[in-house]
Amino acid sequence: MTTKNDNEESGKKVKLAEHTAIKNRDMVQKKNRVSVWVKRSTLEYEEELRNLQIELIKVQNHVKTCGLRILILFEGRDAAGKGGTIKRFTEHTNPRGVRVVALEKPSDREQTQWYFQRYVQHLPSAGEIVLFDRSWYNRAMVDPVMGFCTDEQNKRFLKDVPLFEQLLVKDGIFLFKFYFSVSKDEQIRRFDARKTNPLKQYKVSCVDKMAQEMWDQYTIKKFQMLSETNRTIAPWIIIRSNDKKKARLNCIKYILYNLDYEGKVHESKLKPDPEIVISGIDELKHMEDNLLKPIELPG
Repeated sequence: MTTKNDNEESGKKVKLAEHTAIKNRDMVQKKNRVSVWVKRSTLEYEEELRNLQIELIKVQNHVKTCGLRILILFEGRDAAGKGGTIKRFTEHTNPRGVRVVALEKPSDREQTQWYFQRYVQHLPSAGEIVLFDRSWYNRAMVDPVMGFCTDEQNKRFLKDVPLFEQLLVKDGIFLFKFYFSVSKDEQIRRFDARKTNPLKQYKVSCVDKMAQEMWDQYTIKKFQMLSETNRTIAPWIIIRSNDKKKARLNCIKYILYNLDYEGKVHESKLKPDPEIVISGIDELKHMEDNLLKPIELPG
């Protein structure tokens, strides 16, 4: 995006807050206003996001009215776009009925508990939507790669979690499991961008470098996780997230498309892009076909 005044084109690049472009699209020119040039794709993205967020408000109202329970897990490598998608999901919803759970590392006490115990207390009650920014699946990828759990604990988890999730779904919880897939090159680009952005310093971590160094180990654990925990009753949905905006839109679309609620727009407007949203079984097949060609494997 560039700005210009009445006399000269400055070429100065600025980053507008999301929704600013579409909000001011039809404004008339005045002396105290500055012209801003934005990409057409930015306007299209903001308009579609706004429409989807309106649908999310309808979903929340329906969930509250009917006493439903919705649980959404967001997994994936560092800088894959999980947090940005969660932010857009919750931006205009009522915080009384939508909760985001992002747990710190387990305390000394929690380390002595049943592994799922610290997560169970955050499950949704009637009328609630709960979003986990990383979940119990830490034990499938991050923990074993970083040495935070034993090999036995990792294997036991992969055997137990399908049973645990089956209990949740059969008890009436609507469960969505998303894995955000980002490429190695895009991950390092985002890491570098964070270092120069003063508003994202909290995201800069000493483990960023390790995420790149241990890329292949994470890929192996991802394959094992999908193989053991992709079940019909609780399937994985892969979101190709090299393009953050497309990832956000299509993740929200998938949720809306697969829920019935009052006032829902025609499903043709909510159908996800099959190039962005991949089933867990298709991702497994793709990984199996390219095990000997790591460069072909998505993140």
